[in-house]
Amino acid sequence: MKFIPLLILFLVINFGSLAVGSWLMGNGASSSWYTNLNKAPWTPPGWVFGAAWTLIMICFSVYLTYLFKDYKSSVLIGVFALQVVLNIAWNFLFFNQHLVLLALIVIALLTAVIFYFFFTYRMDAINSWRYLLIPYMIWLCIATSLNLYVLLKN
Repeated sequence: MKFIPLLILFLVINFGSLAVGSWLMGNGASSSWYTNLNKAPWTPPGWVFGAAWTLIMICFSVYLTYLFKDYKSSVLIGVFALQVVLNIAWNFLFFNQHLVLLALIVIALLTAVIFYFFFTYRMDAINSWRYLLIPYMIWLCIATSLNLYVLLKN
């Protein structure tokens, strides 16, 4: 598949999964459950989440486009699908079901999956493109720490 159609495909899948996750989280950050939680002092303001996820999904989509253009395997497809499922599941578990411990496990797994992408797929053709994963990796570390704080302080 050519670059632009593949990029569009990944943008649709990635932003689509964010939309599904947002829909499944219900009232999310505006719910009384969330607003009454003891949250970490480093919790960013609400608008940062939208900006961060937009940047992350654009970078991730570009990375995936280069990766899938040069490397195709059922394992790669499976790891990508797992990332989509974990990303959606976290929103549902944390915001909708209030299963903070299970959500922490899910976000830790999601973080491991993104680090797996970074350290496993380093072929010459895409080696420099893997650095587009750094915003995702940083954000997941922050989000995991926020989830852990909620678990420990509530």
